[in-house]
Amino acid sequence: MKKEELRIVFMGTPDFAKKSLEELVENGYNVVGVFSNPDKPAGRGMKISKSSVKIYAEEKGIEVYQPERLRNNDEVMDKLKEWNPNLIIVVSYGKILPKVVLDFPEYGSINVHGSLLPKYRGAAPIQWAIINGDNSTGITTMYMDEGMDTGDMIYKSDLPIEDDDTYGTLHDKMAIVGAVTLKKTLEKLVENNGKVPREKQEGIYTLAPIINRAISKIDFSKSGKEIVNLVRGLNPIPTAWAEIDEEKTYKIYRAEYITEQEIAKLSGMDIANYFDIGEIVYLNDKKNILAIRCKDGYINLIEIKAKNSKRMMVGEYIRGANIKTGEKFK
Repeated sequence: MKKEELRIVFMGTPDFAKKSLEELVENGYNVVGVFSNPDKPAGRGMKISKSSVKIYAEEKGIEVYQPERLRNNDEVMDKLKEWNPNLIIVVSYGKILPKVVLDFPEYGSINVHGSLLPKYRGAAPIQWAIINGDNSTGITTMYMDEGMDTGDMIYKSDLPIEDDDTYGTLHDKMAIVGAVTLKKTLEKLVENNGKVPREKQEGIYTLAPIINRAISKIDFSKSGKEIVNLVRGLNPIPTAWAEIDEEKTYKIYRAEYITEQEIAKLSGMDIANYFDIGEIVYLNDKKNILAIRCKDGYINLIEIKAKNSKRMMVGEYIRGANIKTGEKFK
């Protein structure tokens, strides 16, 4: 078959999905319509904001449909009948597709997922790969079924996780890899006349649940590596956080692990036996240090955002704040 014979409905919402839609359009695939989440308020002014996918689709003259729900919605089925796709592609759409939608197109529904399945099924695979300290991750394209990321796999692409990667940097890399992997998947689909070889997901699977406020709170009884990985995995959103009390609550954008020997050298004294887990052990605004005792050493908060304040380096915060050694994070 020829790629022009594909009639694609694309379903996606954020920047991650936009890269894949761009890849389809720029490579001449026939995108007959786009589903995206409804516009919603954003920013300080809470102005109604369009999704990245919707903005791009409208620029390219592609019709966009934004239903509140897909399940038991006659309008959704009417729109699919109007567009008559023979393939649905889903990338970070944000809604669960019912079986009647999944099974509508002749060539099925394909998803671009941000992990090497069956590892990290779920909503936040990129974040959890960093939080768990993985050295690599990747993209999997798969045929969708009614399960959560349980469908047959089509194509995989590996990607290393660098030591300085954050959710933000890895997300941007993954968006590009996802778009390229989707292109390779469709080339395989066209080459095989719509019947792509499938691979069953086998072995132990892991989950990547959505990040909530409890997960994103720093627990200083954990190791330095675990805490730093949590901060990296949630930067820039939703952001790790910590609190001394209600007024001293902080979003943490960057942090580093400091050993017993390093803190002794920085502070000029052996403080190992003087402070409990979670206590501030050393402050130095000129050296940009706010060090807190953790399980196996110390965590230095490098870049933070205090309550009702702006994002700043910790040294700047120390100079203008009433904070002292011995104060303890909950």
